[in-house]
Amino acid sequence: MRRPIRQLRLLLIPLIGGLLLAAALHEPSPPPLRIATSVWVGYEPLYLARKLGSWTSAQVRLVECSSATQSLRLFRNGSVDVAALTLDEALTLVEDGVDLRVFLVTDTSHGADAILARAPLRTVAALSGRRVGVEPGAVGAYVLLRACELSGVEPALVEIVPLEIHEQEQAFLAGRVDALVTFEPVRSRLLAHGAREVFNSKQIPGEIVDVLVVRRETLSKRGPALRLVARGWFAALRYLAAEPEAAAARMAPRQGLPPGEVLESLSGLEVPTLAENVELLAGPSPPLNARARRLSEFMLRAKLIGRPITLEALAEPSVLPERRVDR
Repeated sequence: MRRPIRQLRLLLIPLIGGLLLAAALHEPSPPPLRIATSVWVGYEPLYLARKLGSWTSAQVRLVECSSATQSLRLFRNGSVDVAALTLDEALTLVEDGVDLRVFLVTDTSHGADAILARAPLRTVAALSGRRVGVEPGAVGAYVLLRACELSGVEPALVEIVPLEIHEQEQAFLAGRVDALVTFEPVRSRLLAHGAREVFNSKQIPGEIVDVLVVRRETLSKRGPALRLVARGWFAALRYLAAEPEAAAARMAPRQGLPPGEVLESLSGLEVPTLAENVELLAGPSPPLNARARRLSEFMLRAKLIGRPITLEALAEPSVLPERRVDR
């Protein structure tokens, strides 16, 4: 009896192996990694990477949001896997209990965020008693509070008018506000219409940081897709450095600016290289974590967050490509 059983086993082994191989070959591909972004020149290399073919639509999907508030909402409710946010916006999510990681620092604002005023206003002090349009969320309030702090203005004397970024330009031109806390590309467009810049992020260097964030559980599940995004990001930066005019022409339609003004907008940013990202995110005491702690302390004092938050695990360098890619 044993011989027929042994023969049957010999026949079944390749059959079972074939079935397992067929199942593996027909295993469904993971869905596209969804990344929420708002219109900000500092996030534009993501779209440049897509145009350069760094990934397919089946691998990565860029979700274009009308505001940072919408990006926050989509990330908070799990509708996207990754969000492009300012660091202070990320900290509000941490306060809400979202277990997130920063896996890429995209830029630091160095003039691209600003407070613009209508004539005859020329200083932050002149905003006392005036109507100032501010995008709901953390970064607009943060810029206004820091400007008031540095100028000796009592923030309570400024009348805040909530305005999403896509509402700001029309509200300013129609005279519904006296000033705006805004950023590129709205900043450049309103300066061309005669707005006066009374404050910008050069006066608070290193404080407005843009990052890509992901939930910890997503990090463990979607590592290959996240690394694809990181490689594409740095490929786009290399293209931008080598062919700035061509890159600006590709970025101009989404920004609503001529290519020359796109490059001017980019000059208001400090964009970390791969090596600089490694320095910010890696090591036993990542500098980004220290920067986030200082920022959270200010936000707590200013009541932008309601409690102290833990940030020791915020920086995540594992997604970054090997440093030789940046050479």
